[in-house]
Amino acid sequence: MNTHKNARLTYARRVELARRASVPRANQSALARTFGVSRQTVHKWLARYRAEGERGLADRSSRPRRLARRRPRHQHRQIVRARRRHWSSVRIARHYRLPVSTVVTALRRRGLNRLARLEPPRPIVRYEAARPGQLVHLDIKKLGRIGRIGHRITGWRTGAARTRGIGWEYAHVAIDDCTRLAYAEVLADQQGPTAAAFLTRAVTWFAAQGIAVTAVLSDNGGCYRSRAHRAVVTAHGLVHRFTRPYRPQTNGKAERFIRTLLAEWAYAQAYRTSAWRTAALPRYLTHYNGARPHGALGYSTPRARLAERL
Repeated sequence: MNTHKNARLTYARRVELARRASVPRANQSALARTFGVSRQTVHKWLARYRAEGERGLADRSSRPRRLARRRPRHQHRQIVRARRRHWSSVRIARHYRLPVSTVVTALRRRGLNRLARLEPPRPIVRYEAARPGQLVHLDIKKLGRIGRIGHRITGWRTGAARTRGIGWEYAHVAIDDCTRLAYAEVLADQQGPTAAAFLTRAVTWFAAQGIAVTAVLSDNGGCYRSRAHRAVVTAHGLVHRFTRPYRPQTNGKAERFIRTLLAEWAYAQAYRTSAWRTAALPRYLTHYNGARPHGALGYSTPRARLAERL
């Protein structure tokens, strides 16, 4: 129970007042002036103290014992049943001739004030390839070039215009669905020939790890739909699957890997230039694949999972 901010007597002051008032021949009028309350208040706390002891001086709920205008239980059940049929609060109020505020209050008390809460949570569909190379996820992340350490690190805005608009570079990533073994490069653009050349190098890199890639999954970006990329897919005998439009979670493993890259590599420290950041990528990939525990793999590493599945 919270004591009112303007209350004259806290619990400790009530105890002190009751003890002093219970002394024989105590002057209750003088006590009322001392504590800044009325004589009736002194009588009230003294009566509670004598009846219940110090326990009776604690705060009590101001809720009335009986509510003369309380709605009957069957009306509350009707409101809940209508809500579970996805009726709005206004429709329930009109149908049962009730104030909208009454309906809203009843629904809020039962946690039904939002219709979304009535729907059971959709089951999360998770999938994982049975063997390495059965599916490799492809994606691209756009990164701003670094000309110098910026004002967010140094706090100096002088000379910021000299590095403004220096362009972009693109992190192309490929991650194996089964083992989470990852390969990435920082390239100059995201055109079809660039993405096709990256796929060739990625397939070669996975082959060097003992993984024969048979299928790839990507979004519907123009580079992945290009003739150059299609030619590389055909040359390596791959199956190319595409995600549904506006459904990036289908390619969730690549999306999550990019988030990890941003947090632990791209923005993990202040790089002097883009070249310094690019040079740090191979070292980070070695750490990611061989030393970093992966939550989805039971906190094993991708290389440990690869050793189990080969």
